[in-house]
Amino acid sequence: MSSDDRLRTYRGKRDFERTREPSGQAQAAGDRLRFVVQIHDARRMHFDFRLQVDDVLKSWSIPKGPSTDPGDKRLAVPTEDHPLEYENFEGVIPKGEYGGGTVIVWDHGWYEPLSHDRRGRPVGFGESLEGGHATFRLHGSKLHGEYALTRFRGGDGDDAWLLVKKGAARSDGHGTPDPRRARSVRSGRTLAQVAADASKG
Repeated sequence: MSSDDRLRTYRGKRDFERTREPSGQAQAAGDRLRFVVQIHDARRMHFDFRLQVDDVLKSWSIPKGPSTDPGDKRLAVPTEDHPLEYENFEGVIPKGEYGGGTVIVWDHGWYEPLSHDRRGRPVGFGESLEGGHATFRLHGSKLHGEYALTRFRGGDGDDAWLLVKKGAARSDGHGTPDPRRARSVRSGRTLAQVAADASKG
């Protein structure tokens, strides 16, 4: 499937004459697989967790955000594939547009796929996601170490996932940032500062 096919849903939800989100131009994948975590102050505050798979960013909405505490299991709701250049998007999506609200890049970096079959042979990351369980190691500015995404059937019948940090549970209970105080790794700004700057411009 081409990136144009993969991005059809993404493009169909957006008016690129109104929003500054990228429309998704062909882009080289690069040597390392990228990931990005964005904080999105939309109708409901949430974190968007995105992993590069081939030429798109596979995306999940995580209401409570990814945790660095292995004792936390974070609900991750799949959303539409996003273009690779979305990893750099930070700004305000206009009110009335899909996902209207402020976005900051909370973390970004690269990841290593770690999934194997029962015989210990490496499995492609896209294939492991299709199978419902994928493990990977994050190398970000804030998130580091091994994580797993596991699919399950939600109460409404739709697929949902759990994002869990691998390892021993922590005792301090501080695995997730306060989204309103968190700062962008790109600009050092908070959500409020990005929104204020956009209103001036």
